[in-house]
Amino acid sequence: MNRFYMTVCTVAAPVIHLLFPVTVSGLENLPGEQGVVFCANHASAWDPILLCLALPRRMPIRIMAKKELMEKPLIGWFLKKLGAFGVDRGHSDLNAVKTAIQSVRNGGNLLVFPEGTRVERAGQVRAKGGVVMIAMRTGAALLPVYVGGKKRLFHRTHIVFGQPYHPVTATRHGTAEEYQAFADEILRRAYALSAQEE
Repeated sequence: MNRFYMTVCTVAAPVIHLLFPVTVSGLENLPGEQGVVFCANHASAWDPILLCLALPRRMPIRIMAKKELMEKPLIGWFLKKLGAFGVDRGHSDLNAVKTAIQSVRNGGNLLVFPEGTRVERAGQVRAKGGVVMIAMRTGAALLPVYVGGKKRLFHRTHIVFGQPYHPVTATRHGTAEEYQAFADEILRRAYALSAQEE
């Protein structure tokens, strides 16, 4: 358990929830003890913060963040202390994938934004297939998440956790085409949860 993560969440939650109130639904879809890969849409820099605080404290998560953010001195140090790690979005970053796989195998939970960047609406950017590789190599479920609304002070955001998704490939390891199809599907499921937004 990352004590720094837990301390920051405990201290920050009251302030963040006051500034950006959140309504959460679908918590019954969260798994018990097994690690899970959360796959969320990404429209704002506030998304990972609000999502982390929306989860029960028993489910701390590691975040796969863009490499450029991790390279900033103060922000990078803070994110690393929280357990985040960088990924080079422009290339096949095998080190980031290995770190993600090891984290989930150790029983941790992982937050990934399949689109790899912030987008304003569904369909602007296609999902990255690497998120499926992580799930397939660890046996973890992919869990779609929708983080709704424009993030404005005192404007409520609705976060919806969908049902776990377990892709099955025709062969043991699967093909790049299968990974892409499954990644597209988990992203589609995440955006579909917007229908439950209050």
